[in-house]
Amino acid sequence: MSTDLKNPPNPPKLRYTPVSLDDAPQVQGLLTRAGLGALDPEALTSYMGRNDNWAGTTSTGAEVFVKHIGGSPQDSLSRFSRVTSFDRILRSAPVAELRSPALLAADEPSRMLAFDLLDGCRSGAELASDEEFDDTLSERAGRLVAELHELPLDEHELDDSLPPMPPMDSLQALPWSLFVNCSAAQLEAWGLMQSDRELLAALGELRERELAAERRPSHCDLRLDQFLLSGETLLLTDWEEFRLADPARDVGGFAGEWLYRAVLGIPKALGSEDRFGRSPSHEDVVGRGVEELDRLRPRIEAFCAGYRAVRPELDAGFAARTAGYAGWHLIERMLAGSAQRVRLGAVDRAAAGIGRTALLAPAASVTTLGLGGLS
Repeated sequence: MSTDLKNPPNPPKLRYTPVSLDDAPQVQGLLTRAGLGALDPEALTSYMGRNDNWAGTTSTGAEVFVKHIGGSPQDSLSRFSRVTSFDRILRSAPVAELRSPALLAADEPSRMLAFDLLDGCRSGAELASDEEFDDTLSERAGRLVAELHELPLDEHELDDSLPPMPPMDSLQALPWSLFVNCSAAQLEAWGLMQSDRELLAALGELRERELAAERRPSHCDLRLDQFLLSGETLLLTDWEEFRLADPARDVGGFAGEWLYRAVLGIPKALGSEDRFGRSPSHEDVVGRGVEELDRLRPRIEAFCAGYRAVRPELDAGFAARTAGYAGWHLIERMLAGSAQRVRLGAVDRAAAGIGRTALLAPAASVTTLGLGGLS
């Protein structure tokens, strides 16, 4: 899961002023060559994300979302190629549930991609925040992800490199490029992980089990904000990490998202100090965390039911690996959420603690995390 550690998790769908088209002439070039017309520079918007992007209506009436894949030449080419590989495979695959915004045009030299703009759609993160990502939608998401994992296997078409997360090398020593961009809280988090021998051993074991697992076409960056609901259509987007990988990674990502939301709900569930007549104790925090997990566990269970309906035959270790990936997802979210902080907060530590427990005892965590339907 490739999380941008400089951005907080599940950001709201805000709109921003995009980079000037004068500074990015490749945008208009891509669109006009594809016969889509040109964007009006005065009627553009942009969405939060690690890539520069432009959204608007062209002179031909096409509503488009254009994204520039940034980064080093090799990294940006890899991410660009994964997106176009997914599009080619999806176009030829017989699918019932798997949907993604249509790729309208692509230019490899400039790393520009143009998609159909689904204006008015809502992300899964927004729906979850409004308590509208319910069990029915979770079950549909499970079917969608299972169809992804059942796409035709083309080893010549797909990237077969290992996903970069967990970053096993950085868990031994941070590279300078990462160190200088970390907040004080992130450095604290990395230090805690690097000194935790049990955690490092558990992550190493998860990587070994991943290497032994059957690899299937996988998203590898699955978060709630990658799901979009447009009318009644559920879509999955952002395919820059798409590759052959252990499919349990994606299922663990979905479960980890709801676990993290349970952790984020602890402060709200605790309420004011007046509820206890004192400052909440560790036991109070744990108790409210259990309540939040009990409230949200049905989302994970519904996802697993939908997933299993499409992929009934899973290997014996699938559920335990899923629990391990869910555990890592919580730790990754802790790193992302602490990007602007000086110290790790109580929520950060709670997320890391739950994630650590799942990683150290993945098989024993399956039922607690709502993953029993995968066994």
